[in-house]
Amino acid sequence: MANGVKHIIAVASGKGGVGKSTVTANLALAMAKLGQRVGILDADIYGPSQAQMFAVPASQKPRSEDGQSFDPLTAHGIQLMSMAFLVDQKTPMIWRGPMASGAFQQLLDQTRWDNLDFLFIDMPPGTGDIQLTMAQKVKVSGAVIVTTPQDIALLDAKRGIEMFRQVKIPVLGVVENMSLHTCSSCGHTEPVFGEGGGERIASEYQTDLLGQLPLSLHIRQQMDIGQPVVISEPEGQVAAIFATIAAQVKEKVEAAPEEQAPEIVFGE
Repeated sequence: MANGVKHIIAVASGKGGVGKSTVTANLALAMAKLGQRVGILDADIYGPSQAQMFAVPASQKPRSEDGQSFDPLTAHGIQLMSMAFLVDQKTPMIWRGPMASGAFQQLLDQTRWDNLDFLFIDMPPGTGDIQLTMAQKVKVSGAVIVTTPQDIALLDAKRGIEMFRQVKIPVLGVVENMSLHTCSSCGHTEPVFGEGGGERIASEYQTDLLGQLPLSLHIRQQMDIGQPVVISEPEGQVAAIFATIAAQVKEKVEAAPEEQAPEIVFGE
């Protein structure tokens, strides 16, 4: 377990473009509204986005008093650490997998998290080096899988669930993003990416559908300006959905028995 952190939650997806980082940001803010001390580690080394989602200026950098560790930045009451804080945001990370997983390990271990109840890790898409490094090195309380209803996203989400099950990390549930689109002109709702996918995958893997989020232009606009919908529209429908998801995650994690982290051995 990282120093200064009680529970670590991985927010993951089998593929990119399903809104995983948006879910991570809003879920963290919803958890903070439940009175928890919350942080986010942006583990997407190649494409970090939490800095923009929390409107952290490019000039703002983490402090390091001892030259060995970093103090996380804080925005909207959330402690944040990201590769985006340490390099120019336009600089591509042209690294092989072991370098990226090493950077992830350093961000986690060398950040001086301040007494967190929950640290949400915004995972990169897929089931690669960083996911395996996390499973080997970190005691994770559970994983939240983000998907859209379309078949290709569900297929990749299944791979993500299977990966966490293989490395003995509890899957807390599935969040179905972009479930319905409501026309801003006429109010007609339509399942653009299909329907029922989140329920089917939750049923197949004996886990819970934690919530279904709409496909919304407004959510995207608010994230682009660093005002996640949980704080920009705290009384709105979407904020209420995230509140429900956060409450379920908190309840599941706190109800789980304390266990020693399993020793995980991967093939040679």
